[in-house]
Formats: sequence, C-alpha cells, structure tokens
Amino acid sequence: MDYQLIKNWVFPEVDRTYTENDSILYALGIGFGQEPTNPNHLKYVYEQDMQAFPTMAVVLGYPGFWMKDPKAGINWVKLVHGEQRLTIHKPLPPAGRVIGRTRITHVIDKGADKGALVLSERTLHDHAGNHLVTLGQTTFCRGDGGLSHSDESPPALEATPDRAPDMTCALPTLPQAALIYRLCADNNPLHADPVVAERAGYPRPILHGLCTYGVAARAIVQAACDHDATRLTALHTRFSSPVFPGETLVCEIWRDGTDAVRFRAKVAERDVVVLSHGYAGIKA
Repeated sequence: MDYQLIKNWVFPEVDRTYTENDSILYALGIGFGQEPTNPNHLKYVYEQDMQAFPTMAVVLGYPGFWMKDPKAGINWVKLVHGEQRLTIHKPLPPAGRVIGRTRITHVIDKGADKGALVLSERTLHDHAGNHLVTLGQTTFCRGDGGLSHSDESPPALEATPDRAPDMTCALPTLPQAALIYRLCADNNPLHADPVVAERAGYPRPILHGLCTYGVAARAIVQAACDHDATRLTALHTRFSSPVFPGETLVCEIWRDGTDAVRFRAKVAERDVVVLSHGYAGIKA
C-alpha cells in the first residue's frame, strides 16, 4: 500500500435519492417492528408521521468498496472495520436526496508486521447544501503495514468507566437480520452464505457490524433518550467481536455529564464484548 496514493485517493460525489421504503427497510433490519403495535417502533416502520432513525446515515452516500480496487494495492481480504463515528448536525428526513462526499483523513502505519489504519470521513448534505451528518470510519488493513510515511493518530476513543453501569438495555437481534440489512448496503456473502462464513472461520453467517451499531443506537435511544431519537447528536464506538443473527445485545450505559453517555455492548448468550469504547452525545 502506498501512503501518498491512499491519502490522496479521489472519491466521486455520491448522489443518492432514498424513499420512505428505504428508511423502513433499514429500520426493520436493526429490529424495529418486533413489537408491531408499539408506537416507538411504528414511527420508523409505518409511513404515517414516520421518522428516519439517525444511524441510517451509515448506509447513505457510501462510495462503495473502493479498497478492493487493484489500483489501491490493499490486501482487502484482511480488512477489518475497526471504528465507526457519527455526528448529527440535522435530522435525516424519512425520504429525500443526499450528496455524499468522502475523503481520507489519516493513514497510520502500525509496522510491517502489524498493518495500517486508514481513516476516512464522509459528509452528507441535502439538495439545498445543508450539512446533515459527518461519518468517520477506521479500517484496519492487517496486511499492509510498513509504509514510507505515517500520520499521527487522532485522539482515541475513551474506554468505559471501571464501575457498574448506570443502566442497561437488552435487545434481541432478528435471526434474519443480516438477510434484511444486506439489502440496505453491504451484500457481502459472509452475511448470508453458510459456506462462505465457514471458509472465513465462522460457524455460520455473521451480522454486519453496522447493523450491531444500529441496534446499540436503539438501546441508547430507548434507555437514555426516552425513545426520542432526535436527542441523539453523536455515536462513536469500536468494533470488538462479531455478532450472530438472533443473539441478544446487552448495552451497558454510563452517564457522562448531562449531554453524553458512555457505553459498551455484549452478547448475552456468549458474554462477549462486541462494541467497546462507546460514546453517545445526547441533548436535553
């Protein structure tokens, strides 16, 4: 992998029109609708007075799997989605048109035998030019260390407090969650094909990390925002381990002043941390 090539990679703008059906499909994928008469579910899956759940931003304006381009020179088979960050400036409408603009912000060499980190930033704007959200993604390129140059690392996400959480929220994931979610964005067969999953070292297909991220956002909105997703202003976390569809996500939440919480998420069935170093901004 060449530092200068990746740092200056040019991304075309992505002009994306989405409908209420797209918003509903995303919401179903992260588990809304499991309680089909609950108004806190219906407002994301029924077109009457509906809202777009804020983490749907992660599937909009996506520039595609550019790291698989042979010109990038990246060993894409060894890629790992390390962290995801989301800052919300204006709520997403349930249907509309967005412009996605992506750039590389950091290329960080961890060493020839340790790989490299590539940090990208994507902004979404509406047709009037309003800045809706800023998304940050850290990709761990495990097979691409030993670069000619390296950027300084940005401030790291903080670990959760070493004390009992102030609140917890457990939400089941759907057995068919990956099959729904892959229609929103990532159709990697790892999330659908048992043979592909087995070759990758998993006993069965795994859930998309960003689907787990969306379920954790649901838990935070339910437990810390009184079911009001418009109060969520940011959501940052580190991916620690995969989830299998149908497992229960237990989100442990710590208050951090009046406008934020810290969180991590575990799988109840295996007692494994799957999201760590979580931060959520919350307005009063």
